[in-house]
Amino acid sequence: MADFKLTYATMFNPPEALHDGFDMAVAKLKANLGREYGMIIEGKDVFADEKFDDHSPVNTDWVLARMQKGNATHANMAIAAARKAFPSWSRTPWQKRVQLVRKACALIEKRIFELGAAMALEVGKNRMESLGDVQETADLMYYSAQMMEENNGFIKSMGKDPLVGYDSTNTSVLRPYGVWLIISPFNFPFALTGGPTGAALVAGNTVVIKPALDTAWIVRLFADCLRDAGIPDGVFNFVTGDGSVVGQALVDNPEVDGVTFTGSFDVGMKINQSFARRNYIRPVILELGGKNPAIVSRNANLEDAATGIVRSAFGLQGQKCSAASRVIVEDAVYDDLIAKLKVKTDALVIGDPTDRTTYLGPVINQRSYGEFKEFNEEISGAGGRFLTGGNVKTGGMFDKGYYCEPTLVTDLPFSHRLWQHEMFLPITTIGKVSNLDEAMNIANSVSYGLTAGFYGSQKETAWFFDNIQAGVTYANRPQGATTGAWPGFQPFGGWKGSGSSGKNGGGYYYVQLYMHEQIQTLIKPAPANKTKKAAPKKAVKKVSKKTGKASSSNKKTAMRK
Repeated sequence: MADFKLTYATMFNPPEALHDGFDMAVAKLKANLGREYGMIIEGKDVFADEKFDDHSPVNTDWVLARMQKGNATHANMAIAAARKAFPSWSRTPWQKRVQLVRKACALIEKRIFELGAAMALEVGKNRMESLGDVQETADLMYYSAQMMEENNGFIKSMGKDPLVGYDSTNTSVLRPYGVWLIISPFNFPFALTGGPTGAALVAGNTVVIKPALDTAWIVRLFADCLRDAGIPDGVFNFVTGDGSVVGQALVDNPEVDGVTFTGSFDVGMKINQSFARRNYIRPVILELGGKNPAIVSRNANLEDAATGIVRSAFGLQGQKCSAASRVIVEDAVYDDLIAKLKVKTDALVIGDPTDRTTYLGPVINQRSYGEFKEFNEEISGAGGRFLTGGNVKTGGMFDKGYYCEPTLVTDLPFSHRLWQHEMFLPITTIGKVSNLDEAMNIANSVSYGLTAGFYGSQKETAWFFDNIQAGVTYANRPQGATTGAWPGFQPFGGWKGSGSSGKNGGGYYYVQLYMHEQIQTLIKPAPANKTKKAAPKKAVKKVSKKTGKASSSNKKTAMRK
């Protein structure tokens, strides 16, 4: 596999060895399910009085792991451990921090099949999406390390003050904030934990990691990679439990110096408002979802458009903040496109995500399963037509998990709220417009601005890039209309309600978010201009041969005597 680079764009044609390694890892993992895992605080495994069983959405009878239901005490212990470790870690040379983070990346890559298998079982991602999540994590962390290296630790000389008679130097230094809280989501539990963690660590912060309840196991396996790489005790800490208990205690703790949260808009805004009420402003990095459009021009290659839209609408069962949840099509090609979309969607295989032929696994939990049914009832009542799907899967293995059909909806009025609301499920609405200006107005009419896709002529794509309000944009891409960002290639982040920082993860400007700038001005002192005084002569003592007593040879001393 030396000549194969796994990304979300290349994952559709992997070498056979990738499948072989994954199959062996699944068999090995299934034979050893149900083990108990502790939290990690100050390098030690910590166990709570209460536990919870982590069940697979593939088959809810499977207990993947027994995890700890931590409480506010555990949250505060983790923050205290991170605070204690910060002085030493922040003063560790950045080259050493980079070295240790890269060692963790190498362990992630070494364990990619085991981690990918665990991802598929816990999240419900198909095998290639699962392996992609793991590899992306390593690449995100590698990229932050690379940025530190390329920028020499972000220590930069500034201009010299034009002061006569003085040598004045100015240096810009980016320095870590302190204790950084990372709250990660269920859909990319590895990458959206590891990306922020890698950036925070190479910058010199210490971290406390809180995963989603549904994906606590796979994030614990990430924490094992950090510990096994030799990251010092307390530099990273891992706690699990209910968001309303552990998560809230972490957010409320005044010792937290910065937070990265990926999740819903409502929760992210509450965190932002909470931090705004502190005694001083602290950095809050938020990625809060999307309602991503794919615009199709009358000049589009419809085969590429249909392929890219289906991949982006239904990868990970539509549970991506970058999913193509809105398709806006010029009327001249509308009928041809929806015919192609129906054929491609009907061909998708739903089932166990560890199976090679499966494209859609289950949705994450009972709540999402119920919401899928509720949304489709709402669509039907509003006059929407189901081009495909609209139902949950039943019978046989489907009765054991949370399986939903990939659903394409037509004829739903643009005024309906579901054109604005992020459903986070395998449901995509398709609408018809008379021209591209109308399409762009609809595309930009939402509060989100994460990703967007376009299919059309070369001239039209320039217009699209110039007018679309989104942080990650793609044109004429069959690998994915709105999905498939990769560190170093397509840094990932959003505008408007999709992101708070204006900088994209896996890009040139991300790691700097975890540091604040200090300007160090030094006036080199002028040379000392003092007149030296002659040192007094020292008395030379002589010993009398007769008496054996010492006498001074200093004449003044002799005269005084």
